[in-house]
Amino acid sequence: MDQNTALLVMDVQEATIKMLKDSNAFIQSLTRVIRTARSSKIAVLYVVIGFRRGYPEVSPQNKSFARLKNGTMNLDLEGGGRVHASVAPQAGDIIITKKRVSAFAGSDLEIVLRSLGIKHIVLSGIATSGVVLSTIREAADKDYEITLLSDCCADLDEEVHRVLTTKIFPRQAEVMTAEEWCGSHQA
Repeated sequence: MDQNTALLVMDVQEATIKMLKDSNAFIQSLTRVIRTARSSKIAVLYVVIGFRRGYPEVSPQNKSFARLKNGTMNLDLEGGGRVHASVAPQAGDIIITKKRVSAFAGSDLEIVLRSLGIKHIVLSGIATSGVVLSTIREAADKDYEITLLSDCCADLDEEVHRVLTTKIFPRQAEVMTAEEWCGSHQA
């Protein structure tokens, strides 16, 4: 049992899963990791991006989110912002709602992590070049121990995913596969 560790499942929402060409392997790996975390008594935190109807939190100067106001993607928490059903939260899991790319930005994630005594975070999510990159950078600056699960992250650009997980992220995190991580947490 690792009470100092939390698994973060970030932006694995209906709208983001739909963007992936083939989500099956990603979902299978993530399902296994979530099951292993729960059986190892590791906290499972779902970080979702969500906005009020009409997206009043989105500035017209924010290039990343401006398209939301134009209606090209639904990330309200009643629609496409829900966690994908195949990896949905269960009783005892914690849902964190953020308003920007990093899991820390516009959310109470840091307060929850501190309250739980979390020192080590295990990251998964969509997109590698979005929430994962922003969160890993901020978490490193906040002195968290970080593990990144390379096959539990996905990006629309496979080359960007490869470069980040093999060249950039190892500078700030231990990078491993779901199989390696789950194997290290078997009872």
